[in-house]
Amino acid sequence: MSTYQETTEISGTLGDLLARNWWLMALRGVAAIIFGVLAFVWPGITLLTLIYLYGAYALVNGVLAFTLAFRAPKGYPRLGSLIFQGLFSILAGVIAFLLPGITALALLILIAFWAIVSGILEIALAVRLRKVISNEWLLILAGALSVLFGVLLLLQPGAGALALLWWIGAFAILLGVLLVALSFRMRNWRSVIIPVT
Repeated sequence: MSTYQETTEISGTLGDLLARNWWLMALRGVAAIIFGVLAFVWPGITLLTLIYLYGAYALVNGVLAFTLAFRAPKGYPRLGSLIFQGLFSILAGVIAFLLPGITALALLILIAFWAIVSGILEIALAVRLRKVISNEWLLILAGALSVLFGVLLLLQPGAGALALLWWIGAFAILLGVLLVALSFRMRNWRSVIIPVT
């Protein structure tokens, strides 16, 4: 089997896996939207509550990423970027729950690095899928948004607590909408996956 055929077969398998499990991406998007809406509608939120909300979101996101990666049938390659993203999200969530007394700056740095790593992994996944699916730009856009958000948080660590809350809320809602839109596109990917010849 040629390298091109192997690559196409692995990519086709990945596209098929994502198409069959589109609802997991939708759940990740819904979790992000809920987190973002709570950040906006709860303006008097305390730092401790924000840390717990973020921790819950990171844990849910990590578990859903793991679930998608491990739903691949036996013999199929595991999705390394999803496994890494799941580990990183769960680690960030656990840190938020185990160390709730961390300062606002530490929380900001934790969220910033989580956003950057998640964004890079989403872009890598989209590049891997570009020959298999259409509309991979949604995943690239979600990844780029995550990276940009993380960089902005690192560049503006002195932003006020309310501004920080609004940034996090807006990011979560926009990311969630992109993930939900992508999930509905994924549902239809079976018809656009390139067949292996």
